[in-house]
Amino acid sequence: MRSSINTVQLPLIIFLFLLSMPLRLSAEETGEYIAIRKEGSAKIAIVLRQPDAKGKRETGWAQSLDSVIHEGLAFTGFFNILPAPLNIVDTTNPKNPVLNFGALNSVGSEIYAGGKVTKQSGEVVLDMEVYETLSSKQILRKTYTGREEQIRSVGLAFCADLVQLLTGKKSVFGTKIAFVSTRTGTKEIYQCDFDGQNVAQLTSSRSISLTPVFSPDGRYLSWTDFTSGRPNLYIRDLTTSQTVPAGKNGVSIDPAWRNSTEVATTLSFEGDQEIYLVRTDGSIAQRVTRSRGIDLSPTFSPDGGKMAFVSSRNGLPQIFVQDLGTGAVKRLTFSGRYNTQPSWSPAGDKIAYTTWENGGEINIFTINADGTGLVKLTSRCRENESPSWSPDGDMIVFTSNRDGKKKLYVMNASGENQRPLVKMDGEQMQPSWSLFRK
Repeated sequence: MRSSINTVQLPLIIFLFLLSMPLRLSAEETGEYIAIRKEGSAKIAIVLRQPDAKGKRETGWAQSLDSVIHEGLAFTGFFNILPAPLNIVDTTNPKNPVLNFGALNSVGSEIYAGGKVTKQSGEVVLDMEVYETLSSKQILRKTYTGREEQIRSVGLAFCADLVQLLTGKKSVFGTKIAFVSTRTGTKEIYQCDFDGQNVAQLTSSRSISLTPVFSPDGRYLSWTDFTSGRPNLYIRDLTTSQTVPAGKNGVSIDPAWRNSTEVATTLSFEGDQEIYLVRTDGSIAQRVTRSRGIDLSPTFSPDGGKMAFVSSRNGLPQIFVQDLGTGAVKRLTFSGRYNTQPSWSPAGDKIAYTTWENGGEINIFTINADGTGLVKLTSRCRENESPSWSPDGDMIVFTSNRDGKKKLYVMNASGENQRPLVKMDGEQMQPSWSLFRK
């Protein structure tokens, strides 16, 4: 039993211990388009045709862009990407070839996307057109421009526009995920793109760095660091690289941003372990919780008006919700031995969290913000923890050791389509999905 407890991320470990270059875009959209995807509906059937290109260099760009677009749209889980029919272009009139919508409809396509790649002033220019195949109506026409090294960004910019057009929501493209990895032998903070690409190391403390989280505007990174020998909260301004500590004696752990100017963390300088709001300069804005139990792992509703957190005030750790306006607190979870690591969904309706169940498994659940609608997302795959929502609310990134070592995984918000995210040495854990987009 003791070994099971030790596998949970820092918030629970501390809990138990204390208890004992910019892309340029130009656009011409062809009018509003009503989202065709509703929650729970089938995937959108789409045919993606590799962009046309003339010249060896442009053809290489087109092939790269085709790969980026395919992989990006496949990652979202929104699309059923169909193979393009051979007669997709009607060349009956060679001087005026047109799309063969009959052929597209025959393979079950709802949406068609294609275009061309050219070179202008040495830069990549991608012209894309999107059609609804049944009506033959053009629903998007847009030009994307970037340098050759920005081909991935160019392709993902089109993916972002297409997803927003068809779903009515901003996508995950351009977002980052912060996480902890032992790749260098010590626990350091890293970041990667939404799909696990472009991994970059952010800290080099050569100690223990944990629980990273970006501010909503992407300007700041906060995390817990053990360089001084005890856990301290650090806040880094990513635009200047200036780093400040919370600046109080005792422990300081487990940050979560309420907005882009205040981060919540657990501090013990007044004796008990309570949650405080800290400004970006490290000074304390206010004390939030007041109880005999230990309070930690804050997460906020999208409007910042409510805070879910973990507390031992009734014995074993459970999740509570506090109204920051009135101070009223209510208990949210009642099942499971230990409920920790809450993460409030961007829509504000659900909270994901980690549970150490009575049978010894560690799994991820979601619950409605009013305490109803409990759903188990992981099961019979060892230890699963540290859930964090994608900014569109359609996916959750988390940690699992189902294949031996702790690695990052991503799944649909329903728990379906669980798959690995990052391929790198060492273990990866404690992911936090950013809200901002680059």
